[in-house]
Amino acid sequence: MQKPTTIDEYLAGVTGENRKALERLRRTIRSIVPAAEECISYSIPAFRLEGRIVAGFAARTSGCSYFPFSGSTLATLSKHLAGYAQTKSSLHFSAAEGLPAPLVRKLLAARIAEARTPRAKKRRPGR
Repeated sequence: MQKPTTIDEYLAGVTGENRKALERLRRTIRSIVPAAEECISYSIPAFRLEGRIVAGFAARTSGCSYFPFSGSTLATLSKHLAGYAQTKSSLHFSAAEGLPAPLVRKLLAARIAEARTPRAKKRRPGR
């Protein structure tokens, strides 16, 4: 099977409730960040804003996942994520329940703020 190159191609390979949940999430993200460019990153649907990936999603066997493309966004919002299974870099949710728009708005706001913060320059050894 060929890897998808667009979100539409990715979603064409997803069925049932997972597809409906991801289509809703896509619409929610687009409504919150209309300037974001849709793309595929690490083989999953993603959204790029000002050159930085700020969100992504994927179907899983047991539901769906949201990816902020940051190792700190989920930790920053931990008090808002009670009840959701997660890893350091992904938030898991059931297709039946989806992610509420207010939560997606918080996730995007936190990630966009991180993305806009200048990165600290790493010092090279010997300098």
